[in-house]
Amino acid sequence: MEGRRGDRPQTRYVETDLGYLGYQAFGGGGRDIMFITGALTNVDAVWDEPSAVRFFDRLGSLGRVIHYDMRGSGVSDPVPGSSQWMPIEETLDDIRAVLDAAGSDRTVLYGDTEGGFSAMMLAAIDPERVSALVLVNAAPRLVRADDYPIGAPGHVMDALSEQYVAQHGTTGAMLELTAPSVADDPRFRTWWTRYQRLSVPMGLIKTTFEWFTEVDVRAALPLIHVPTLVVARRGARFHRMAYGEYLAEHIEGAELRVVDGADTVPFHAGDIGPTLDHVEEFLTGRREAGRVDRVLSTVLFTDIVGSTARAASMGDQRWLDLLDEHNRIVRAQLERFRGREIKMTGDGCVATFEGPARAVVCAAAIREQLAAIGLSMRAGIHTGEVEIRNGEVGGIGVHIASRVMDEAEHGGVLVSGTVKDLVVGSGIEFTPAGTFILKGVPGEWQLFGLEGLG
Repeated sequence: MEGRRGDRPQTRYVETDLGYLGYQAFGGGGRDIMFITGALTNVDAVWDEPSAVRFFDRLGSLGRVIHYDMRGSGVSDPVPGSSQWMPIEETLDDIRAVLDAAGSDRTVLYGDTEGGFSAMMLAAIDPERVSALVLVNAAPRLVRADDYPIGAPGHVMDALSEQYVAQHGTTGAMLELTAPSVADDPRFRTWWTRYQRLSVPMGLIKTTFEWFTEVDVRAALPLIHVPTLVVARRGARFHRMAYGEYLAEHIEGAELRVVDGADTVPFHAGDIGPTLDHVEEFLTGRREAGRVDRVLSTVLFTDIVGSTARAASMGDQRWLDLLDEHNRIVRAQLERFRGREIKMTGDGCVATFEGPARAVVCAAAIREQLAAIGLSMRAGIHTGEVEIRNGEVGGIGVHIASRVMDEAEHGGVLVSGTVKDLVVGSGIEFTPAGTFILKGVPGEWQLFGLEGLG
């Protein structure tokens, strides 16, 4: 077992004739899983995104995951002496070098989006090294040809190439095509544009896109004889379902699984649960029915006081504009204090924190900034056992935090006695708010109001 789940894995390097390749190995179990995606990779920066952590955490429960940055990307060395990407056979040599360095003789190849090109080629060329092949939102070719009508027309790919360059590391506009469910999420978009910059330098991004549009591995498909799973997104607009159907038809014995949604950004891909359910069933012969982890966590609920009356007095558009600003403020403070957004509730949020002090200080900061735009906020915070099921949270700890917030009818930050006890010595000051019976929660509860941050 290399690293506990949720830890940031150690980045290692393997030296090749063309320079160094950065990679990580994490997770554990009876199999190795080589995760391969396209050029947009940075094995360090990916761990800053909660949805990616949930993905790799789940994948790491199925085996030891080996993840690398292809040459020219992320922490790996650039392609020597050239502004071009390498031939795919040299990429296969790099993958073998990483597998050797990680001590892997035989592996499951998990080819995600453009990583599917290399995964399919290696499975066809070196089957003794590949125990199984998983292709997620992959294609054998992207551009249309006379014998490949499902590909995108050349003029469409030319236009996309220009858009791809224009948005790289700046606007992240391609999310509207590849991850529409988070395209309007400012927090994710900010992380994604930074991730783009840390993955591929601006001078190489056009070449990167064009290289992927030139690759065609259809000739390898009849030569793939390892067990193969193909997973495709039903509503995908770029990595389209038709590509997955083509792969399943042309790879002997391949299983096709179609999941709902349109997101195909690697390691995010919208709701990753159904995809990894299929992967788990394929690799293990079983599917976990809602795997549940129980952890100690601090849960924060927030809500705008008097939101209904305020919306009625302002009118729909002005109120929606104010809610947009509310969401921006909340997300900025969650990021600042390392909170994990669970969901925005319309006029509030649900978030979790590793420690109660951060949750309290974050709530105070949100309250202060919302007051500056004329909004009064109430918040409830509790530390207790939380159930994590496929990235979602629930359980009694979440329920208690919600009920604590309900008691802050006129605004302010209320916390449970557990939170007060755990932040002793932090300088945070509370005043007793009284004894309460929380709906649906046994017993009486001492609650405390935030007085000051010391």
